[in-house]
Amino acid sequence: MKKMLLALGVIATISVIASGACAENNAGEKKFKELCAVCHPDGGNIINPNKTLHKKDREANKVKTAADIIKVMRNPGPGMNPFDKKAVSDKDAKAIAEYVLKTF
Repeated sequence: MKKMLLALGVIATISVIASGACAENNAGEKKFKELCAVCHPDGGNIINPNKTLHKKDREANKVKTAADIIKVMRNPGPGMNPFDKKAVSDKDAKAIAEYVLKTF
């Protein structure tokens, strides 16, 4: 009986963690669509086709981690509007970055 209760507790904990991660990914997707998708449809780049959000191009431009993506969001190069902490909170910036890494 104790083993069964322990197993149920573990399953419940995993479910809660997974649903939180799912909600965070959904938040990243929502914010990406709201703020980024206009210029980055399907991970592309309508301004500079050499700087898409796809892994190959990100890595070629030394953008490999969530922190790298956030750095570009905060201080982008020519052609991209900056997203300071007033425009995009750190939490939302991280969610967007994680979404980009998982999706493209």
